[in-house]
Amino acid sequence: MGDERAARYRDVFAVGQFRVLWLAHAQSRVGDQLARVALSVLVFDRTHSAAWTALTYAMTILPSLAGGALLSGLADRFDRRWVMVAADVVRAALVAVMAVPGQPIAVLVGLLCLVQLPFAPFSAARNAVLPKLLSGDRFVVGLAVMRTTDQLGLVGGIAVGAALVTTLGTHTTLVIDAVTFAVSALLIVVGVRSHRPEGAGDARSPKTWWRSLTAGFRLVGRDARLRALVAIACVNGFYVIPESLAVPYAAQIHGGTGAVGWLLAAIPAGSVLGMVWLKGVRPDLRTRLMPPLAVATCAVLVPTALMSGQWGLVLAVTTALWALSGFASAHDMVVQAEFVRRVPDSSRGQAIGLAGAAMQTAQGLGIVLAGLLAQWLTPAIVVGLAGATGVAAAAAAGVAWLRAASPRPESGRGEAGDLDVAGTT
Repeated sequence: MGDERAARYRDVFAVGQFRVLWLAHAQSRVGDQLARVALSVLVFDRTHSAAWTALTYAMTILPSLAGGALLSGLADRFDRRWVMVAADVVRAALVAVMAVPGQPIAVLVGLLCLVQLPFAPFSAARNAVLPKLLSGDRFVVGLAVMRTTDQLGLVGGIAVGAALVTTLGTHTTLVIDAVTFAVSALLIVVGVRSHRPEGAGDARSPKTWWRSLTAGFRLVGRDARLRALVAIACVNGFYVIPESLAVPYAAQIHGGTGAVGWLLAAIPAGSVLGMVWLKGVRPDLRTRLMPPLAVATCAVLVPTALMSGQWGLVLAVTTALWALSGFASAHDMVVQAEFVRRVPDSSRGQAIGLAGAAMQTAQGLGIVLAGLLAQWLTPAIVVGLAGATGVAAAAAAGVAWLRAASPRPESGRGEAGDLDVAGTT
């Protein structure tokens, strides 16, 4: 395995179905960001309430928790191609309704909640299909491409969204978002073949949904390696905190609006560079780097608590540290690849959904707790504490992974547990 060559981008984009999935993902991702900006502006303009604006943003995250646990199993019961198409069609229709002028704020927030629910089955279906399309190390590179697109879409979508809302207005921007979902559905219908999950039974039976849900929980709960991978993934609840406190931190160092832009761009920019670097690392070394990179992602945040002096220098150092944290966070793609590879196809969608729900819960709790702490402590100290606590959590998760992934004496093979994993379904 040590001689295995790292796959290249050309190896991944040579697969036609992957190209279609990537294009569908890229343009709908930008559409998502357009909608977030448009709705935030619309709600604040109507209510002048920070509480309503915060609630609107929360509705882009919270429904994904329920969707991840309850709806991801659809990707194990139906043809995954049509799960993705149906999710896009539903989202296109709901966003189109949101674009109708004059909607009450409560209705807009409710519709936004419904729009987010189909994201979980769509994501589960797409991620379950990818290992079927991309064999070996191409799968990891494919994930890197998708995650890089996410980061670029996050930054570019917000910038483009602000310009479009200013130029075209919120309702037209929402129409554009609806169109991106419709285009995504059309691309998948035309360019992606049928991908029915292995061992799918009678999809119409309610018992099938319950079996899918419980099988996903059993699968993750009984396999120490999967539990360790989820634990490493949930460390993002610590290193996501700098982004949530970028605005008050900029105010603390007297940096102004321009400083906020640099701070918010640092982590996604570092993440993109990290994924480009990690993609070129030998596959077996990539896996060994996963635990130390998880620790490093949090460790480089600790010095934030000690920042003092002229605001320009503080901003430059902080931006560099946060970018390094983003660089090390590229280990996420290796975690995701290892998790998906170790889950049998018959329960892959549900397991992916549960892992995603755990990650988003960690992020949500981290952001809420950081916000509460920032009422009594400075944002700099909160970020530093998050980094220090994250180091401990990442180290514990990394040790759990090393223990679980090491060869078992009774079998003499590192992959002996794979049969047990498959047997849980």
